[in-house]
Amino acid sequence: MPARIVQTNETPFESVALDPITLDIVENALRNARSEMDAVLFRTAMSPGIREQHDAFPMIANHRGQMVVGQFGSFLHGFMQSYDGTIEEGDVFITNDPYACNGAVSHLNDWLVMKPIYRDGRLLSWAAMFGHMSDNGGKVPGSLPTDAAQIFEEGLQVPPVKLLRNNELNRDVLDIMLRNSRMPDWNRSDLNALLAALRLAERRVLEIAERFGVDAFVSAMDEMLERNRRAMSAIIQMIIPEDKKLYFEDYIDDDGLGMGPYKVACAMWREGDKAIFDFCDSDPQSISSVNFLLNEEMFKMFLGAFTINLFDPQILFNDGFYELVEVRIREGTILKPRRPAALSCRTHLLGRIFDIMSGLLGQSAPEALCAAGFSDSPHFMYSGHDRQGEWYQLYQIGFGGIPGRPAGDGPDGHSLWPAFTNVPNEYLEAYFPLRIPVYETIPDSGGAGLHRGGNGLHMVYEFLEAGQISIHDDRWLTYPWGVNGGRPGMRSTKVLERADGSRELLSSKCDRVHVEAGDRLHFNTWGGGGWGDPLKRDPVLVARDVGRGLITAEGARAYGVVLTGAGEPDPLATERLRAGMAAERGETALFDRGGAVADLLERCRSETGMTPPQPPRFQSFMLDSKAAE
Repeated sequence: MPARIVQTNETPFESVALDPITLDIVENALRNARSEMDAVLFRTAMSPGIREQHDAFPMIANHRGQMVVGQFGSFLHGFMQSYDGTIEEGDVFITNDPYACNGAVSHLNDWLVMKPIYRDGRLLSWAAMFGHMSDNGGKVPGSLPTDAAQIFEEGLQVPPVKLLRNNELNRDVLDIMLRNSRMPDWNRSDLNALLAALRLAERRVLEIAERFGVDAFVSAMDEMLERNRRAMSAIIQMIIPEDKKLYFEDYIDDDGLGMGPYKVACAMWREGDKAIFDFCDSDPQSISSVNFLLNEEMFKMFLGAFTINLFDPQILFNDGFYELVEVRIREGTILKPRRPAALSCRTHLLGRIFDIMSGLLGQSAPEALCAAGFSDSPHFMYSGHDRQGEWYQLYQIGFGGIPGRPAGDGPDGHSLWPAFTNVPNEYLEAYFPLRIPVYETIPDSGGAGLHRGGNGLHMVYEFLEAGQISIHDDRWLTYPWGVNGGRPGMRSTKVLERADGSRELLSSKCDRVHVEAGDRLHFNTWGGGGWGDPLKRDPVLVARDVGRGLITAEGARAYGVVLTGAGEPDPLATERLRAGMAAERGETALFDRGGAVADLLERCRSETGMTPPQPPRFQSFMLDSKAAE
């Protein structure tokens, strides 16, 4: 039974005509309110994941739960369909259970809070936000075990419940949640910051409604949704063909248990005004924790954010176009696992969805095609007791190379999420027992192209105390592919350099790795794929990148550029080299993956030094269900 909304005033809202100026004022007031939610959160949270890296996502929705301003799409649809209870004035709801909200949050570390906003007894709007908590219990510090087989191993599961009722805190619920965390003070502070952001949003919404009138406010939100629908309808008609079905597949490399790669596949076509995305050829769910419960509304959000920023960034991104997109995901696959499948390492598949969208949309519009980039949020965790016996626990997201794009080179050392920022090294050194002696881009790690892929990062953690580390990463086997003749980016590597000088190559997904004082971890992330023929890149730009340390002199030859002793392009030698390379290469390909999966597996040991993963083992009932369809 869906949620029941309680109102003391059942008077329906009236639609009123708005002049463009009023509409723009309301829109920008809501945009500002959303930005203020972020500001309040980042100034009052304690954990570096939220305070410094901004791993939190706000939104303001209309009374139907449709996001009007925000970043990560609406969290409310899944909640309102699954919550069997009343929604009343003064309530604040909390959940972290992906299976209880149809994947509105995708792992247990994300605590989602939702507040209905009432005025004069009527539900007027919603404010919601979730943030990644540093620890939610479970079998390893950080609550993201790579070897979990069920969600029960990943920490406390909280179904949608009322954290506040009639504006009074339910302390029993909060006490249970904090008792199950290794970092209760951080979680309490971060949760209070989330709640403060909701209260700020409520205050701003009521101020706007008071200024313009309730009916004008509701009508403005409806018009903002309708404008988005019209714009996205034009984009869908333009880039998604109706007369043919397009297909693309990509992979995550392994599952932390030595098996992989896992395929995620999508077909795309258009039926009239509606775009269809069918993921049903993706692999069955994993027995490990790399599954990703892909909420259909979340994918629509990904699609909208991707296309709007590509074609018209001035469009207000919201939920208005959702009826124009149909998403099909078969239950029991790696993108819609059945409970209690583990979900803690879902970030690799979540990021890979962006590469899938690029590969699909680019086939019908190659001029708008982006290469594969840093489609992940690799995690690093370091924990233990310091010399005073105090517990420390770090959670940090790594950055890498953004893909080469039609508009130009990909940025170096950036996050998958545009709004994320890096934790300052000074902050890490001040609050954790470690030093950061090296933080630099990796030359030549971005794929060569007319537009170069962004470089990955080489970050060195020098540990000052004994402890244990965990790593979550990917793209160590498959390459971030290049497009339109661009070359793939460099893979990721993780090397543990012991204090005695010995070196150990670590897998991309590992837990409980013991480190001693003096040990160093070399955390190397991958680069973005290149865009366009590298032999057509201006040699002056190549020489400039060499001078900046982004490309080596040897790496310049991937662009067919020969440099003089002074670091300037040699025109004649460059022309000869490029002519020979072009003749040997032949026609450029739309996609350059660096080889088929079978080839990459065969070359795995010689190229990476790692044992190639074994084919995934799937549960028999998952295979049976796939065969039946």
